Amino acid sequence: MADRDSDQDKDLEQQGTKDSIEGKTDKLKGRAKDTFGGLTNDPSTQAEGKWDKLKGTAKDKLGKVERDVGGSDTEETP
Repeated sequence: MADRDSDQDKDLEQQGTKDSIEGKTDKLKGRAKDTFGGLTNDPSTQAEGKWDKLKGTAKDKLGKVERDVGGSDTEETP
């Protein structure tokens, strides 16, 4: 049972890392679109960039929570 919990924790940590990386990528992509939309006076592209940044921030925070939960050292009670 402890091995299974350990595997689930490891999977959750890996998923958290993946989500954080994707989130940071989305934030970077969104920042680029937002800037480009501002420079070219394209409100649609700028709005899309803001949305991508928001999604990226949410995904990064989710990843951090997953890593925290997956990395917690919970002891089993007898």
